Amino acid sequence: MKRQNIRKLLLIISLLLFPITIWYMSPYLIIQGAMEGIVSGSFIVFLCMLLGSVFLGRIFCGWLCPMGGMQECLFSVNDRVPKQGFRNYIKYAIWVVWIGAVILCFIFREKEISIDFFYMTDHGISIAEIYNYVIYYGVIFLVLIPAVLFGKRIFCHYFCWMAPFMVIGTKIRHFLHLPGLHITSEKEKCISCKKCNQNCPMGLNVVELVRDNHDFGAECIQCGSCVDHCPRKALSYGLKRGR
Repeated sequence: MKRQNIRKLLLIISLLLFPITIWYMSPYLIIQGAMEGIVSGSFIVFLCMLLGSVFLGRIFCGWLCPMGGMQECLFSVNDRVPKQGFRNYIKYAIWVVWIGAVILCFIFREKEISIDFFYMTDHGISIAEIYNYVIYYGVIFLVLIPAVLFGKRIFCHYFCWMAPFMVIGTKIRHFLHLPGLHITSEKEKCISCKKCNQNCPMGLNVVELVRDNHDFGAECIQCGSCVDHCPRKALSYGLKRGR
């Protein structure tokens, strides 16, 4: 389980650094910067997520996301699997409205476009003043409360504004048949022990996906937990050419 221990350590470190990095993941700062004609650090980070996901899928979600780390820490409080289906599209509706707002803000901006990676930070640090902690803890509770009430990574499933970027990147990879990070399966090796289901942090029905030869889809965060817990090595994890 060495790989999963490393993954969880990285998530915890990312969570501990969140007071420093929160502005680089802020959808609001992108809008605020756009109104002033500024390409902010958060804009650049989101663009990097899109480009990186072409080859690595939602690996940021599984290995580096501070809010993902907090939600996994809460599995000991509530490890219920959230319902899948139409609710997963809520985040795309949020994303479309937000992207529309960003585009409009850039169109009607006050100044010429410039780049400021450290926009609205203090020497690169996000939370440098006391009043900013009101916003910080507001974001924390926005993610924490649903996870406590409804279970595994529910914010990732339903509300995350960053996930659509990575889903789009993965779709681009498939369309262009580029190599990228995949989890693939060998159906004949599966004994339906369901250890993969039990250990999937996104609560996916991995056994069913393997049995039906389905792609792991947009909700897979490339964490590799199902691979590492499979006793028959029916799942593999690595860079493979897109279909």
